[in-house]
Amino acid sequence: MATDRKAVVQEWYGAVAARRTGCCGSPIEAEPASTCGSGCCATSPADSTAVQLGYTAEALAAIPEGADLGLGCGNPTAIAALQPGETVLDLGSGAGIDCFLAAGRVGRQGRVIGVDFTPEMLERAQENQAQGDFPQVEFRQGDIESLPVESDSVDVVLSNCVLNLVPDKAKAFSEIHRVLKPGGRMCVSDIVLERPLPEEIRDDVAAYAACISGALLREEYLRLLGASGLTGVHVERETDAGGLLAECPGPVSDSLRHGWGEERLAGWVTSLHVTARKPGRAA
Repeated sequence: MATDRKAVVQEWYGAVAARRTGCCGSPIEAEPASTCGSGCCATSPADSTAVQLGYTAEALAAIPEGADLGLGCGNPTAIAALQPGETVLDLGSGAGIDCFLAAGRVGRQGRVIGVDFTPEMLERAQENQAQGDFPQVEFRQGDIESLPVESDSVDVVLSNCVLNLVPDKAKAFSEIHRVLKPGGRMCVSDIVLERPLPEEIRDDVAAYAACISGALLREEYLRLLGASGLTGVHVERETDAGGLLAECPGPVSDSLRHGWGEERLAGWVTSLHVTARKPGRAA
């Protein structure tokens, strides 16, 4: 089942990267981008969706056009306090928005690595990189459950609405711990559940790709982070994300959409900004 869900996720997000689909995975001609909301499957223009998610107009103006596909549920770079010279790893880097923003913070003496397992996304990110001057940015194809990154090599791990898509969250959190330097920090935006989903949503693979049914309950998510060896796990910010399903009908099937609008999902799905650290003293 995990392999099947990974294949579904890769297909849908590959299609988004290749511009074969519009809002949330639906055919372009069937779903104008303006109908999407600001959730993890939204593809609204950057000047609306991204700003709602916490990005500033100034920051967006400094990155390549096309780097923001509206696939996030927050802005992890806003809570990362990135410093010049740091090495940053972005998990599920997509078209590169957070990598390019991080590059501006760490400078030429820093390093930014984006990891994504969808070839079309990597191609899109590299095309965006070619539009600007980002020699410190590198994109790698890889799986978050087995990162192509050396142990104890990263100062900061970022991720934006991607970890909920990983079948084995415990392994993903363990990998984050492995690659961080002692004293390194994790700053992610992600989706969690406040209560168990109804069966028809939990078993819908379309809802998995839409960042919903793969999400963990809040308590389990935070528990697994601590169990990985990360410490100081802290929720910096949270937002009710009940509108994700109501506003983003793209990959969500009719059986899932029917009767599960924003009103019924309110208080069910939450977007969290979470930070944690790997024990030890930073070099």
